Amino acid sequence: MIKLKRVYEPASKEDGFRVLVDRLWPRGVSKGEAKLDLWLKEVGPTTELRKWFGHDPAKWKEFSARYQNELETNPAFEQLQQFVAEHPSVTLVYGAADTKHTYALVLKNLLET
Repeated sequence: MIKLKRVYEPASKEDGFRVLVDRLWPRGVSKGEAKLDLWLKEVGPTTELRKWFGHDPAKWKEFSARYQNELETNPAFEQLQQFVAEHPSVTLVYGAADTKHTYALVLKNLLET
């Protein structure tokens, strides 16, 4: 089971293995507060793609396609797939405020296919 959760939400036992998938550490959150099992920053979108997207919902479809293309050759994505296979419950933790247009959703969808 793969879940998504903002890093600003409290951790719970139901989260299972918690993986931060942001390239940048979220503002205002200490490592202790985040309660992470892993920070896999390399799986996040490249800086260039992230800046191009700029959290603009109008660019969401194109962003998703570009990000999926990045993941095809990203060894960190393969590592994440392995963690998902090894743990019955994995929560992808991210910092973005927009829960409908976050690359963590793209990751979750790819991992579930």
